[in-house]
Amino acid sequence: MSAAVDAAARAPVVEIRHVAKHYVRGGQIVPVLTDISLDIAAGEFMALMGPSGSGKSTLLNLIAGIDKPTAGSLRVDGVEIAALDEGELADWRARNIGFIFQFYNLMPVLTALENVELPLLLTRLGAQDRRERAEAALAMVGLADRVDHYPSELSGGQQQRVAIARAIITDPTLVVADEPTGDLDRKSADDVLALLDRLNGELGKTIIMVTHDANSAARARRVVNLEKGELRAETVPAAA
Repeated sequence: MSAAVDAAARAPVVEIRHVAKHYVRGGQIVPVLTDISLDIAAGEFMALMGPSGSGKSTLLNLIAGIDKPTAGSLRVDGVEIAALDEGELADWRARNIGFIFQFYNLMPVLTALENVELPLLLTRLGAQDRRERAEAALAMVGLADRVDHYPSELSGGQQQRVAIARAIITDPTLVVADEPTGDLDRKSADDVLALLDRLNGELGKTIIMVTHDANSAARARRVVNLEKGELRAETVPAAA
């Protein structure tokens, strides 16, 4: 079964209907997204591509509940994001979203294990359970021997793998990645992409990745292109 047919056979976990987003700057309305409608299936690995200023990171932030749409409906796992207040939205993000950033966003004064453990501090898990889960997540990304290392003692690729372990530690509904390979050399980037592919293929994680790199996008099962705030095309990479 092809990736496109397989995705179509599953219920959407993200349902976007006629979403628009604009900002007000200096008294002027600046449109960023216009009439976006899109479904993302559970267990899909999708890439968002487009030139700088196309709105791809804005769309990712809307899906992740970092921002709210100006108009339209955006539901994730049945929850209407725009209907949540700030407190509810923060709780929802903690339970449902795993973030992977271009520049890792690790705490420099914490070890790899402590960085991965951070999202669990918002749960009722005890210290021993938190440590065991963090160790398991680091082992999953190939860093079982780096649990006590600080970010400054790790390569860029290793830091990004710590960030991925942190993103999946709470078993989130969505893993969202904003240019996850943008600060890495090609070998490290390939390692990170292989890990994302494994999380999607073996664990069934739903992954939404923003990238400007065609090589990175080719690892996804579906590529959605944006230009000037509008959806322009969708493709299925040959490798999918």
